[in-house]
Amino acid sequence: MNEEVYGPDRAQRLVALLRALAERIQELDRAGREGGRLLDAAPELQKLLGNARSELFHYEVRSTYDSPEVAESRRIVDEAQRRLDETAFDEPDDDEPWRRGAPE
Repeated sequence: MNEEVYGPDRAQRLVALLRALAERIQELDRAGREGGRLLDAAPELQKLLGNARSELFHYEVRSTYDSPEVAESRRIVDEAQRRLDETAFDEPDDDEPWRRGAPE
């Protein structure tokens, strides 16, 4: 899998991970209505929360990455813009630069 792009398969696994975490919390809650079971399971929940947090971070960061094709297109456009900027006229107030050097 390309690590720079967060694909649909990985996104589906993240959704499943979050649902499993929610289900586990609900199971623990049902098992001990006073909340004691939830607190007794703190180490397990910390691990599950850590996994979910890590994957959510990757989702947030990777989903904003450009694919290699988009990155190449962006590079080409940026280079063309840079070249255009380099050829800008020295006299920006001259609205008829093609007449430079022509006899008056």
